[in-house]
Amino acid sequence: MAGPLWPRSRRGSTDEALIRAVYEEHGNALLAYATRLTGDRAAAEDVVQETLIRAWRHSEALVNGKGSVRGWLLTVARNIITDRYRAKAARPAEVAESPATPPVAEDHADTVVDTMTVLGALDRLSPEHRDVLTELYYRERSVAEAADSLGIPAGTVKSRSHYALKALRETFGEGNRPSMPQQPAGLKEVVA
Repeated sequence: MAGPLWPRSRRGSTDEALIRAVYEEHGNALLAYATRLTGDRAAAEDVVQETLIRAWRHSEALVNGKGSVRGWLLTVARNIITDRYRAKAARPAEVAESPATPPVAEDHADTVVDTMTVLGALDRLSPEHRDVLTELYYRERSVAEAADSLGIPAGTVKSRSHYALKALRETFGEGNRPSMPQQPAGLKEVVA
């Protein structure tokens, strides 16, 4: 079993020596070229590293005697820089997070906590009040639709929603209540 592994490990050491020799001979020119194209020394160093990794993966291209090694390396570096530029142009611009620029997406945890708080408060309501609020706010039905669904008069829906919202406000208090769902059109003047 040691037989088939020996050539592979032998090849690995020769590839490593080849890449070391390539870097010693062409590393400075490759870094200067990449720095000129990127305008950024750190980005150029990353490009040189990626170029050498590709050279190591395709070491046969360096020793086949076709074309110059430096030309191959510079072409690979240019292609890497072009790919990075295109990838960056395809994505939206990154903006550093600061107090002046808050994150685009809200924290999901706050929504979960608010939902759990509202559900807990709804559990404290009578079933009749809870059903009316469920119809109006979560199923987004009008007063008439909620009345038809629950089998009660529209005036009863308005009255129950008024007292249910009043009970929720008392449960949450003025200072620490989560954001309440928006009232359907036409309901504000009735329950306000």
